Amino acid sequence: MPNIGTIDVALDEMLVNLAAIVLRLARPEVTRTPEARRALAQSVHQYAVCAKRSRDPRVHVLKSQLEETLKPSLRIVAIDGVKVA
Repeated sequence: MPNIGTIDVALDEMLVNLAAIVLRLARPEVTRTPEARRALAQSVHQYAVCAKRSRDPRVHVLKSQLEETLKPSLRIVAIDGVKVA
């Protein structure tokens, strides 16, 4: 039976690579449609479930970055010279 530590390291590396792919897909020009946003949300959720038990800090940083992609961005709009967020 393979060493459990070796398997954990391999899984962490896979999670890091997966997060990089999902982050590329999270760009606004890729996720324009509601279907694409829902698919992104599902991918981020599934990643978070897998990352939950990881002890690799990179995985948790990437999880946070992925979760940030789901938050709507704020736009500043000026109305009659008054800025409104």
